[in-house]
Amino acid sequence: MHHRTTLAFIGGIASTVAVFALLGAGGKVTSPTGTAPDRYVYYPGTEALEADEIRITACGTGLPAARRGQAASCFLLELGNGDKFLFDIGTGSMANIASMMIPMDFLTKIFISHLHTDHWGDLAGLWAGGWTAGRTGPLEVWGPSGARPDMGTKHAIEHFLQTYNWDSMTRQAMISPVPGKITVHEFDYKGENEVIYQENGVTVRSWPAIHAGDGPVSLALEWNGYKIVYSGDTTPTKWTLEYAKDADVLIHESMPMPGDMVKFYNQPPERGLRASCGFHTCPPAFGKVMSVVKPRLAVMFHWFNEEGTRYNQYDGVRQTYDGPLSMATDMMVWNVRRDEIIERMAVSPDDAWDVPGPGRPSAPDPDFPSQYTEFTLKGRFDTTEAEKKTRDAYNEMYGLQ
Repeated sequence: MHHRTTLAFIGGIASTVAVFALLGAGGKVTSPTGTAPDRYVYYPGTEALEADEIRITACGTGLPAARRGQAASCFLLELGNGDKFLFDIGTGSMANIASMMIPMDFLTKIFISHLHTDHWGDLAGLWAGGWTAGRTGPLEVWGPSGARPDMGTKHAIEHFLQTYNWDSMTRQAMISPVPGKITVHEFDYKGENEVIYQENGVTVRSWPAIHAGDGPVSLALEWNGYKIVYSGDTTPTKWTLEYAKDADVLIHESMPMPGDMVKFYNQPPERGLRASCGFHTCPPAFGKVMSVVKPRLAVMFHWFNEEGTRYNQYDGVRQTYDGPLSMATDMMVWNVRRDEIIERMAVSPDDAWDVPGPGRPSAPDPDFPSQYTEFTLKGRFDTTEAEKKTRDAYNEMYGLQ
């Protein structure tokens, strides 16, 4: 029995203890040398994903301010057909992604809801970190246009690559140019339920979001009869009420309650209400959206989930919504199945290494010029003799000349 299934449909933090006490956390252990048959946690890389399910992992659920315990917005969607998608990749989220030890060749499709740093700021970590860790091909990024060309995703990625030009040129020379490429798929932010991706039985759609200015979008992934909706940052919109219908999971932002914006997030009173309810969605408004859409599970993110905030947050939602609710935090995992949605926490190492995938890394391009000049090279201290034993043993081990 999966204990967290029940918890997801109770929704209250206080209910956790009651559910585990009732069902027996870990299941019945019958031998002093045996194991707990149901750990009610997820260990990434140890469970095969069934052909007819989706696994969602919250790799970032917090706010733009940096916090070690919660990264900014990022959700990993893994499908039973083998596809994996990142919806946003906000600042700090790459460490959580890397902790799951998924080969970088499987993490090449990124959908960006809008261009605030807390929604795409860790693209640099995936781009460069995956490049050095054995990714064999380029990244692909889908993102919205803007009201002007310089406000769209294409412009952002082009200038991202210009900003990191030294990084790019040196890695191209030392490793390979191929994994450093980024293919951009910019789509019209005004499209209403517009198909922006369709491959391998998966359809991703977008519709406009209302947040800070023109350009942000909400996203929906449809596969095998499932629908997962991701709001990005937005106030409540009529588009979401219409196009998120029949969602299995609706992941929707919700800022802290206005008073908590002042108390905890250092906002002046005149801004606390506007930030929470003006260009974001506050908890009562989140609840109203869910009460209209009626997803199988509502997931609230984009706030710092802690003792000081979560009870006000919960009470705010419950003013307007009494359905299934998850109050997200980093590394929370949902397995979406036909008859149940299982909520657990992922347990992953702080000191994870990247693991190889099926691809073979491409060799350096011999025609790509070295980025050294004679000025720098003449300063090198020759340690050839000191390295000889190590080099010879290495070459023998790997059959190199």
